[in-house]
Amino acid sequence: MFFRRIANDHLFQSGYLIGCQANGTALVVDPTRVIEPYLDVARQEGLQIVAIADTHIHADYVSGMRELAAATGARMYLTGAGPSDWQYGFRDESNVTVIGDGDTITIGNIRVVAKHTPGHTPEHLSFLVTDGAAAEEPMGIVTGDFVFVGDVGRPDLLERAAHIADTAEAGARQLFRSLQWFKTLPDHLQVWPGHGAGSACGKGLGAVPQSTVGYERRYNWALGTDDEEMFVRQVLAGQPEPPGYFGRMKVVNRDGPRVLGRLPEPVLVTADTIADTAAARKGVVVDTRPATHFAAGHIPGSLNLPLTKSFTSYAGSVLPYDRPLYFILPDVGAEAVRTLVESLVVIGFEQLVGVADDSVVAEWASHRGSLATAPSQEIETLRSKQDGEVLVLDVRNRPEWDAGHIPGARLIPLPELTSRLDELPKDAPIRVHCQGGARSAVAASVLRANGFTDVTDLSGGFASWMGRGGAVERGRGDG
Repeated sequence: MFFRRIANDHLFQSGYLIGCQANGTALVVDPTRVIEPYLDVARQEGLQIVAIADTHIHADYVSGMRELAAATGARMYLTGAGPSDWQYGFRDESNVTVIGDGDTITIGNIRVVAKHTPGHTPEHLSFLVTDGAAAEEPMGIVTGDFVFVGDVGRPDLLERAAHIADTAEAGARQLFRSLQWFKTLPDHLQVWPGHGAGSACGKGLGAVPQSTVGYERRYNWALGTDDEEMFVRQVLAGQPEPPGYFGRMKVVNRDGPRVLGRLPEPVLVTADTIADTAAARKGVVVDTRPATHFAAGHIPGSLNLPLTKSFTSYAGSVLPYDRPLYFILPDVGAEAVRTLVESLVVIGFEQLVGVADDSVVAEWASHRGSLATAPSQEIETLRSKQDGEVLVLDVRNRPEWDAGHIPGARLIPLPELTSRLDELPKDAPIRVHCQGGARSAVAASVLRANGFTDVTDLSGGFASWMGRGGAVERGRGDG
């Protein structure tokens, strides 16, 4: 048996290629829309991809099943274990087999048995993998978003991202029951999860890429209680806001993503194109330089999304899907542009029109006038302000807010900001903060690009406020 984990670092996600070397065929589980890594591994190992399966209808990225099937002719295996309104919209296509609990996918000598493990989502399957050439019992389980290293998949996404009422607690109870089955598996069984640390699909995922059932039974908090009520409270408590694009991904993956054939190829554009786009709002200009560079001077109307590990998540929360996107990059070489495209295509962006070298900022200043700046101030200066003089906007997650927040502040988590702009006064001074400064810089640029004129980023964030003895309130509510 050939086994390879294929990681997508933009998503903190893992897909798996499982091949039978005896007959040269392979199965891919949970591929992303960027399919070249799977094709490359299969080609290098002399394997033909003949089967593709997803563990569930994903919320955090566009599934690559249809893309990979179109490129290889492979058969798609879709879970049919969910309720009627969460069945795949392309389940009747000729190259699809619908599977459920106990069904087997055979790849040469390899047997892959589906097990219905609802909780993260009601249709979720895990896959027990047996190398039939060497053993009669499974060697591992592909758990998708069911069991992670040190955590389990969050059961609240249907309610909080897809807005299906009263599903979070029901999902938590399903998850508890699925975990009782997981506990019966042998200790030696390897656990191959769908995500690691950094993913928003859980709240405490480990950074180690795989584990064993025995290790998780001993050290995973979710397997440490047999009290269902306690488990439900614990698994639902403290879950962060899902990124803004999660709800869209659920629908796209359920109904069937469009097959691209190849990745978008944004063209190199001039400073004039960037400036005209920003001024006329014919598209969205995204400046990917570090926040400090953007603050010192940027093209008016542009957004700031630095190229950090959080870029994809932030982009999915604040960028529109229905407008052309242009990017200012420190490097417009082929590899850098491809990395940008891949990080956005995997979450469904397709209107990636143009890129420009960051020298366009200075060029714009030479020919068009003064650059815009992004003012900031130390968060401690709020202590000298009178109540009501400014609106303090906290863009952290609700669990962070509940643990402690600045008295009188207003909470709008970053993933909700673009849909709640009309709740904020455009004629009032707004001071924005998060925990450490990254999210607030993004949020401040969103506000300015949408016509808010008096916006200041509070550097240091809430961590600095706490560190210097600032007053704190605790409790729920948006302030």
